[in-house]
Amino acid sequence: MTTRTPQEIETSIKETMDTFVAPAVAQHGGNVRFVSYSDGNVVLEMSGACSGCAGSAATLQFGIQSILTEMVPEVKSIQGFDDPNSTVDPYFTDFDDDPQWGFE
Repeated sequence: MTTRTPQEIETSIKETMDTFVAPAVAQHGGNVRFVSYSDGNVVLEMSGACSGCAGSAATLQFGIQSILTEMVPEVKSIQGFDDPNSTVDPYFTDFDDDPQWGFE
C-alpha cells in the first residue's frame, strides 16, 4: 500500500463528503462541514437541521463514518460537533397548533 500525505487524505475525505455525504444530509435540511483530519480521526461540524438533532449521532456513526472508512482507508474514527451559531431548530415546536395532534 502506498503511503499518502495528510493533504492527499484530506482531499479524498472532502471529495467523498461532497459526492456521497453532503447530498444525502442536505435532503433533510442538514449540512456537514469538514473541519480537520489527524492520525486517522476526522472532525466534522454539524449544521443546519443536523445541529442539535438527536439523530445526528446515528448519522455520524452509521452513515458518515461507514462511508468514509470504506472509501478512505486511513480514516479510523469520526467526531462531530454542533454548529454553535446555528439558528435552525431541529425539533418540532409548532405541532401543538395542529388540530391533528388534539392540542387545540
